[in-house]
Amino acid sequence: MKKIRIGIIGVGNCASSLLQGIEYYRNRKESDAIGLMHWEINGYKPSDIEVVTAFDIDSRKVGLDVNKAIFSRPNCTTVFQPEMPGTGVTVQMGKVLDGVSEHMASYENDYTFVISKEPEASMDDVVTTLKNSGTEILLNYLPVGSENATKFYAECALNAGVAFVNNMPVFIASNPEWAQRFKEKGLPLIGDDIKAQLGATITHRTLTDLFRKRGVKLERTYQLNTGGNTDFLNMLNRKRLASKKISKTEAVQSVAAERLDDRNIHVGPSDYVPWQDDQKICFLRMEGKMFGDVPMNIELRLSVEDSPNSAGVAIDAIRCCKLALDNKIGGILYSPSSYFCKHPPVQYSDDEAFCRVEKFIKREIDN
Repeated sequence: MKKIRIGIIGVGNCASSLLQGIEYYRNRKESDAIGLMHWEINGYKPSDIEVVTAFDIDSRKVGLDVNKAIFSRPNCTTVFQPEMPGTGVTVQMGKVLDGVSEHMASYENDYTFVISKEPEASMDDVVTTLKNSGTEILLNYLPVGSENATKFYAECALNAGVAFVNNMPVFIASNPEWAQRFKEKGLPLIGDDIKAQLGATITHRTLTDLFRKRGVKLERTYQLNTGGNTDFLNMLNRKRLASKKISKTEAVQSVAAERLDDRNIHVGPSDYVPWQDDQKICFLRMEGKMFGDVPMNIELRLSVEDSPNSAGVAIDAIRCCKLALDNKIGGILYSPSSYFCKHPPVQYSDDEAFCRVEKFIKREIDN
């Protein structure tokens, strides 16, 4: 099989887990490939993915081989594949814009953002790099709140003629104008805001759907999350959270029997706890009424390593994107977006989204 040539925007913890995972599964068989939803998609295994270009703005990563940069600070995710071969792909200086919150420079520890003194990339620079490297799919791993930076790179993808997977909550796939532009170019688009393999959002959605199916009236719920990585540090700036809260809240509201009043639902990042590093802890509470209006409640604590939790989903999103490229399917990939993302253009239930993705992979439906 040919390789799937990807580009990465933001060589952070999520990119680290993704690239470690590609190498980790390289010498494994399907029978012992724990943690994957699909071993093959359209004939492509995880090891058929290769990074051919990468952009970051931190001086500790710019100029390094990407497989070395993934272990540089401020990255702090679990190292489950310590032996990473050189790729020959150097992390290039990207465009800063709003990719860094101003408060990030004030932390006097490993998480201080040290912006490289290398000249920032122009749109022409990025487009030329994408074309010359043969990039087919561009993955967006920018921090929450990077509205302008995400739009800059989405524009670069359009100009370079590459597919786009938007793993963070700036609305590209769920924005009709952007979606139409990718459709006109015949370029696959998956988004927005990647949904973890088994994280806070998918767990909350599953329980909300269970309430609906079992006739329990959901009256109030909250989801509180803490973590110690740069994602949570970045989100201390509440001004950057508008789209994130919309994305996470709508993911839950969309599967409820009745939409809750804003007062009765709180879903979102809560606080930064430095010593947690990449461990994310979710506290979930759901209150409702059962038969005879008898009250009940559920309280749940979920602890996961945040970045590996998204990597298996990203590997499937990449391969579904490649399937679309191979079959000349452009525009929004509705079924993969709904199954893999928190804020897709169309919200299906997780059961329906799963069935649609299986049909998409088998080429029984185009989208």
